Amino acid sequence: MSCVPTNATEPPADPATSSRYTHGHEKAVLASHGARTARDSAGYLLPFLEPGTRLLDVGFGPGTITLDLAEAVAPGEVIGVENTSAPIDVARANAEARGDARTRFELGDVMSLPFDDDSFDVVHAHQVLQHLTDPVGALTEMARVCRPGGYVAARDADYAAMSWYPDLPEIEQWRGLYRTIAKGNGAEPDAGRHLRSWAASAGLTDVTITSSNWCYATPEACQRWGESQSQRVAGEAFTTQAATHGATEDDLTAMARAWSAWGAHPDAMFLIPNVEILARV
Repeated sequence: MSCVPTNATEPPADPATSSRYTHGHEKAVLASHGARTARDSAGYLLPFLEPGTRLLDVGFGPGTITLDLAEAVAPGEVIGVENTSAPIDVARANAEARGDARTRFELGDVMSLPFDDDSFDVVHAHQVLQHLTDPVGALTEMARVCRPGGYVAARDADYAAMSWYPDLPEIEQWRGLYRTIAKGNGAEPDAGRHLRSWAASAGLTDVTITSSNWCYATPEACQRWGESQSQRVAGEAFTTQAATHGATEDDLTAMARAWSAWGAHPDAMFLIPNVEILARV
């Protein structure tokens, strides 16, 4: 296998990729994201939600977190916005399966939200800011549509802080390559550690910072995560971007096999640290 640097020097961001979603919206990505719940991904926000709250969810993906939040604020109105149509059908199907006819999933760009000032009680974004070229501008726009006294909430992972066992070198190479790709897209894969700074730059002053983890440690969870990551590494979105940064087909095959091997290892574990901000507007 050729050497893929784990701390490669990232090239300058290409303006043409300023809205590029590094993960893509392939089946394996949506399936993995579809396993997320408000409890495991927005637990810091749940105590602040009340029935009747009007909530905007930015970057809803398959919509599972959004629909959980809708249950928490029912009969309040919940709207989800995405800047691409790719996940909308999946989110609407998930809503239909739950019998939720109230939650709306629409096209919309966080950099220019199609809502008036002070429109929502809560504006939420999960794992979104890490993919943006201007996260400060996104937080500023989220605050614009949030009413005074309401909350802007965001949670993002930190790739550089991830840890796992067993320490397979191909997974370390995957992390280095992913971070290089994301940086090349003008994004920040280590977003968690930047959230406080971004919030301050967006003019948010009443900010609570917390942290929570995703931890894959049971045999079933590790197998699912390993196979999901293996499929994503082999998917078109990742392979196409990886090739532009010097990764070969052999590199990617080795990474995909390593993810499967990791997931099958009896002592496997994977820790993803996340940082959360809850800002009172």
